[in-house]
Amino acid sequence: MNEALLRSLTPSVLGILVRRGADFAAGEDAVQDALVEAVRVWPADPPRDPKGWLVTVAWRRFLDATRADASRRRREDLVDEEPAPGPTPAVDDTLQLYFLCAHPSLTPSSAVALTLRAVGGLTTRQIAQAYLVPEATMAQRISRAKRTVSGVRFDQPGDVATVLRVLYLVFNEGYSGDVDLAAEAIRLTRQLAAAIDHPEVAGLLALMLLHHARRATRTAPDGSLVPLAQQDRGRWDTRSIAEGVEILQTALARDRLGEFQAQAAIAALHADAPTAEKTDWVQIVEWYDELARLTGSPVVRLNRAVAVGEADGPRAGLAALAALNDALPRHTAVAAYLHERDGDLDRAARLYVEAAQKAPNLAERDHLTRQAARLNARRCR
Repeated sequence: MNEALLRSLTPSVLGILVRRGADFAAGEDAVQDALVEAVRVWPADPPRDPKGWLVTVAWRRFLDATRADASRRRREDLVDEEPAPGPTPAVDDTLQLYFLCAHPSLTPSSAVALTLRAVGGLTTRQIAQAYLVPEATMAQRISRAKRTVSGVRFDQPGDVATVLRVLYLVFNEGYSGDVDLAAEAIRLTRQLAAAIDHPEVAGLLALMLLHHARRATRTAPDGSLVPLAQQDRGRWDTRSIAEGVEILQTALARDRLGEFQAQAAIAALHADAPTAEKTDWVQIVEWYDELARLTGSPVVRLNRAVAVGEADGPRAGLAALAALNDALPRHTAVAAYLHERDGDLDRAARLYVEAAQKAPNLAERDHLTRQAARLNARRCR
């Protein structure tokens, strides 16, 4: 069974059903039924036209459900218009589905779940495992999301920025269960890039590829975090880096800078440095200035303070940090790092302990605790 083929066909099959008159919720249910049937039938009897087969089966499942519905009289015209089996029209509805699944009426978590289900072709069980929630909980979330968008009609262009934010949320979930969400986000973003010519779509794809290229080196065998400066750059995926840089350069040449292109430029400078010591921190600071201008994000300014500390020295970094709210996530961890760089080991150790207590996850907490223990051991020598 070619699962990748099934998943790649899912959005176009759903789009065809919606275009024929199915509402989104009923059409999506019918497509899922057709996918289950394909898993059962195809190994022994593969179809000559997989997409046409899925469309035919999904449409019949939709019609069966329509006939059984109390509103069948309002939809009898659909029942009488079943298209004959045969090649399906080469119309790509993927882009419309992206915008539908990232509709502003949905919460971010619902938008992510619906995108993975309707565009990604993942099952509810797979999505639930990836997000470490019960399958019933995820099924309710998806059902609510489908009901929310069922009546939406597109009479104006969708918001590309919202779609990109949803895809970036998927990417940052990384890996859980039997679904690699980072790889899935890259696949979906490639699909979006093929459907729409937009420099920020290219920027997000480049950013994902550049980050994903370092994935194998981000954690040690025991699961502990490995900081960027200590990662084995010989294990970085050079093919992904080269592809990401090429995509980014093409996007930047269009002179329509956006936040994902700026983030990708920073990632590319890290990827280009043969060692941590040879990183072009001055240029990274310049890109953080652009990113701060584009987003106004205090988190961006926090990361910029780290870059300033590398480019101009730790005291310059601490001065940049002093202008920010100390309640920002990871503010204390950055302060600890910069004070260590400045030679104030006592204060840095205390701050590492404080940062560990505020850490958002176990891996980061353990990493910060080890940093504090390392400094305390040095002080006791």
